[in-house]
Amino acid sequence: MTKSAVYSGIETFYYDRELTEVTFAKGVTTIGNGAFQGCSSLAAITIPEGVTSIDRYAFYDCSSLTAITIPDSVKSIGNDAFRGCSSLTAITIPEGVTSICKCAFWGCSSLTAITIPDGVTMIESGTFYECSSLTAITIPDGVTKIGNFAFEGCSSLTAITIPDSVTTLSYRAFCGCSALTRFSLSPAVSIGETCFSHCTALISAAADQNMPTVEDLLHSRWHGIRERVVVLSCLKTLFTTQKKRKRQDGGEAQTLGVTAVRKRLPKVMWRVILEFL
Repeated sequence: MTKSAVYSGIETFYYDRELTEVTFAKGVTTIGNGAFQGCSSLAAITIPEGVTSIDRYAFYDCSSLTAITIPDSVKSIGNDAFRGCSSLTAITIPEGVTSICKCAFWGCSSLTAITIPDGVTMIESGTFYECSSLTAITIPDGVTKIGNFAFEGCSSLTAITIPDSVTTLSYRAFCGCSALTRFSLSPAVSIGETCFSHCTALISAAADQNMPTVEDLLHSRWHGIRERVVVLSCLKTLFTTQKKRKRQDGGEAQTLGVTAVRKRLPKVMWRVILEFL
């Protein structure tokens, strides 16, 4: 049994679970707030050319939606616009889109790949949270910030390259990306707390000479990237420069050799050092 409706830009089919087909009236420019929220029988939809914005909650919890066509005219995707579309396997975001708001694809657990347009400058908080089938994503050079838990729970994501334009990886941005094994980032990036927590397979990263090497940066025994950076920075200081200390009697400073350094370090830390060298 099918149920169809015409959308003119003002209707709201809030949790109409029987709605299966939608056509659009001429002149529609916006998919309004919550327009098709909870329409759990809606399987496919084609948004017409001329629509410029998909507002918040527009397709929230459309759990049977497997395919959607977004026209080139669209410029913005609102908060939670496709949140909970758990059957959506693929989506093409037009190049003209410059804004993808918070939690836009939260819980799209069947989504396997997505390309973010060049005009987007920020991956907002929770944008791809729990997209557990996502294996690949392309982040354009213009992005400067990846928000809180933006990719948290993307447990199938195996590799990602962060462009040099990114200056901030926020709180829990990649937390729980348990299949992530390769990660590339600039040494200038600011990394938030627990950004890589529970990334259990994370074993390598590419960075320039100012950052630790692959194995050093992402050794599996460390759960937080910040701790690795601190430890490796200390090692660099200890073993590439000469440490000096003042004699208690105020005499001339003398070199603190490697043996003396070793005696001053906890045994567990020394084991880590030997493993890294």
